[in-house]
Amino acid sequence: MFENFISMLTPEFVKFILVPAVIGGVAVTLCSALLGVSLVLKKYSMIGDGLSHVGYGALAIAAVMNFAPLRFALPIVVIAAVFLLRLSDNSSLRGDSAIAIFSTTALAVGILVSSKAGMMNDVSHYLFGSILAMDTNDVILSVVMSVLVTIIFIIFYHKIFAVTFDENFSRATGTKVNIYKMLIAVLTAVTIVLGMMMMGSLLISSLIIFPALTSMRLCKSFRSVVLCSALVSVLCFLTGLFISLMADTTPGATVVVVNVIVFGVFSLISKIRGN
Repeated sequence: MFENFISMLTPEFVKFILVPAVIGGVAVTLCSALLGVSLVLKKYSMIGDGLSHVGYGALAIAAVMNFAPLRFALPIVVIAAVFLLRLSDNSSLRGDSAIAIFSTTALAVGILVSSKAGMMNDVSHYLFGSILAMDTNDVILSVVMSVLVTIIFIIFYHKIFAVTFDENFSRATGTKVNIYKMLIAVLTAVTIVLGMMMMGSLLISSLIIFPALTSMRLCKSFRSVVLCSALVSVLCFLTGLFISLMADTTPGATVVVVNVIVFGVFSLISKIRGN
């Protein structure tokens, strides 16, 4: 197995496939981890799953219409995030119900469009991910958008912290809660679209949920959870990627399995320590 991995490491493979995959993957997993803490604490963790299904529908339409996939899907998923947040807050369809209706409808539209056009095989990698197939333009877009998301998160860190833990207190102190909730939703939408190329629409929500939950096993403060989540997310991605190359498994699924194992280890340590 290790010999096969070494034989793959040709200069062309490393330069044009492995390095772009690592750069793009680290950028996306870092953003997912940062946003995942707020989403999990606010019980919005499944919004990632819902938006990923919307993203699949948009990417399928882009493929059929021969549009640039990420550039077409990005604004659609951002609009969906804004609409989904408003729908969840201001209607009788709250939380999981709104997400379920929105996501299943978008997924069904994507499948119908791609199957009718005879392109199910061409867009199947949007369901399961194909990080090693990311081209230079995808990687550049992922890095630029990920850096932008990270900078915005750092700038508004204290506001996001306040809104995450106590909306009523934040509103009483003059914080425009709805604006910052919308900001979290938009940043999540951007991250979801970027991550779909790597993990696929069926697995991308794992990048949001697992690192945050894993870090919460041992860390108690918001800052420590965010930092630990970012570190765990990146390390799990790199470990999963290289295991998938050595074992010839699907990268996205392997990354998820590594996250599950690390979550189990952190949970065990937490139980031993009596946390």
